[in-house]
Amino acid sequence: MDPKFIFITGGVVSSLGKGISASSLGMLLKRSGLKVFMLKFDPYLNVDPGTMSPYQHGEVYVTDDGAEADLDLGHYERWLDINLTKESTITSGKIYGSVIDKERRGDYLGACVQVVPHITNEIKERLFQAARVSEADIVIAEIGGTVGDIESLPFLEAIRQMRLELGYGQTMYIHNTLVPYLAAAGESKTKPTQHSVKELLGLGIQPDAIILRSEVPLGTNIRQKVSNFCNVPLNGVFEADDCKLVFELPMKLHEQGIDSYVMEHFGISEKSPKLDDYERFIERVKNLHKKVKIALVGKYVELHDAYLSVAQALKSAGYENDAEVEISWVKAMNVTEENVASMLSDADGILVPGGFGERGADGKMVTIKYARENKIPFLGICFGMQLAVIEFARNVLGIKNATSSEFEPETSEPVIDLLRGQYAGIKLGGTLRLGAYDCRLKPGSKAHEAYGADLIRERHRHRYEFNNAYRELFEKSDLKVVGINPQSDLVEVVELEGHPFFVACQFHPEFTSRLLHSNPLFREFVKASIKG
Repeated sequence: MDPKFIFITGGVVSSLGKGISASSLGMLLKRSGLKVFMLKFDPYLNVDPGTMSPYQHGEVYVTDDGAEADLDLGHYERWLDINLTKESTITSGKIYGSVIDKERRGDYLGACVQVVPHITNEIKERLFQAARVSEADIVIAEIGGTVGDIESLPFLEAIRQMRLELGYGQTMYIHNTLVPYLAAAGESKTKPTQHSVKELLGLGIQPDAIILRSEVPLGTNIRQKVSNFCNVPLNGVFEADDCKLVFELPMKLHEQGIDSYVMEHFGISEKSPKLDDYERFIERVKNLHKKVKIALVGKYVELHDAYLSVAQALKSAGYENDAEVEISWVKAMNVTEENVASMLSDADGILVPGGFGERGADGKMVTIKYARENKIPFLGICFGMQLAVIEFARNVLGIKNATSSEFEPETSEPVIDLLRGQYAGIKLGGTLRLGAYDCRLKPGSKAHEAYGADLIRERHRHRYEFNNAYRELFEKSDLKVVGINPQSDLVEVVELEGHPFFVACQFHPEFTSRLLHSNPLFREFVKASIKG
């Protein structure tokens, strides 16, 4: 079967949940036996979000092959239970950079390089490349932003051309719009949707289906009105009302027949999605019997999207342990020796996530010391592991000047250090250890018991490492090295002996947590916190 392409666009306002709608559809199609690949077009000129501030972009998601990507890829992977690749993240920066490189090499044979056809051709080639590499039956491409944004116009022009080149039976346009509810009038208004579709039509794209985002149920009359004014069949207009539980959206869309509608459009024999386990999952989430409070101590806690995958991994770990996880968002800069006990007194477990920079590091180390001394279950991730090592070196091993060379490049005690010479001449965006690496776990350790395996593979995003010059000293203490990368001998996991659960890892286990099965470290951390 030739690959089919579904293009998801958005209108009226941003943050409509295009990524969740796309993930819901992808899940239904995958569970119908089709091979699905998903990708995101981000119109910004950055090559990737790797150097962006969390305040600008939120979380930077990392794929197995080391691509730094938009957080929507996290939704795709979690909901579909698939591993995506660098082909899943396409930015204007990558597109323009590639075209300019080709022009400098003379690939265009002296032509005047223009948005059409050169930029649009490059975008289409990325789509075809994704289909080739993934060998997918259906490729779902989400276009970031909203229709009418200047920066997204080349992407919309490219997908318009895809219909001309491939035909109706291989391409499908799905438009997400907002139907606002005016409480004073007691009415839902379709005019914003009509104007959004009109904008899309002006660009040469007639949507084949529309998903209506609403705070309240809309009913057939509203859908019929949208159908009439937007030239979309009534059975191609779907509601995505606010759900008490967001995981119910795939079921609601399935009940409205979106998967059948898509398969009919593509001429695919209709197959019913296998949803029994998913229905059981929803029932479990609706009927949790326990509660647990996890303190997440970070630098950007006022912006929850900066830790989206961590939060989702905690929630999923709670579901597996029959517990509702309440996250207490604690700003690291506010934590001191004097107030740490009061700020964390009601925490059943403490998590220090990844991050960069010295700001907030002292508060995080005070937090780690509190968890260590008071035997509160603790999980440290990436930067959280590095700070756990520094805190232990200072306060237990007596290395008073222990620090990271990230903070003090000329320090005499770099227990956390940049591997010298490894990054010489590489630009800032390319100096990280990115993507999935092997980790060999020590039998009998909590990490080994959690994974139930000697060799695991997890994703990384960091620049500094545990300095092996100090490893023997740590091995003689209670903070043991229990996870090693076998290729480089770099430290991946440390654990504190004699503690209910004190595990810190250099990798990011949140990126491999899934909707129906959480990452093993998160699962065991939440389990230990419930017991505590």
